[in-house]
Parts: sequence; C-alpha cells; structure tokens
Amino acid sequence: MANHKSALKRLAQTRKRTERNRAHRSRMRHQIRELRRALEAKDKARAESLLKPTISMLDRMIQKGILHPNTAARYKSRLSLRFNSLS
Repeated sequence: MANHKSALKRLAQTRKRTERNRAHRSRMRHQIRELRRALEAKDKARAESLLKPTISMLDRMIQKGILHPNTAARYKSRLSLRFNSLS
C-alpha cells in the first residue's frame, strides 16, 4: 500500500481512470455487438442506423486512448465491409 501523500493521490487517480476506461470500453463493445447482430440478421435499415454512430464512437475511443488507431481502423474496415456486402 502507498505511504506517501503523492502515491496515495496517484492510486486514487489510477482507480478513477481505470473505472472510466472500463465504462468506455464496455459501451464501445456493446455498440459493436449491436451492429454485428443487425448485420448477422441482415437487417439493413437497423445496421445503417448503427454504422455511423459506431464508427464515430471508435474514433472517440482513439482520442481517449482506449483503442490503438490501427485496431479501430481494423474494426471500422471489417464492419464497413460486412455492411456493404448486405447490398
């Protein structure tokens, strides 16, 4: 356990940041899962309404440092390909 005042502060900051990152990551995964379900069900209208917000969310996760840019690019590419294959 931390003994110095600065170490205690750092511990509190880390816990707070970890909790915030976990919430962001969870929300992102739910969004992706929802889009994938719409794609699997071949529900084009639902997938179309979810694609843009999902891609936007992935971009925000890059800015927040939750996702590596290449990982987000891979997700966006694969989801877009699956969406385009519905046509």
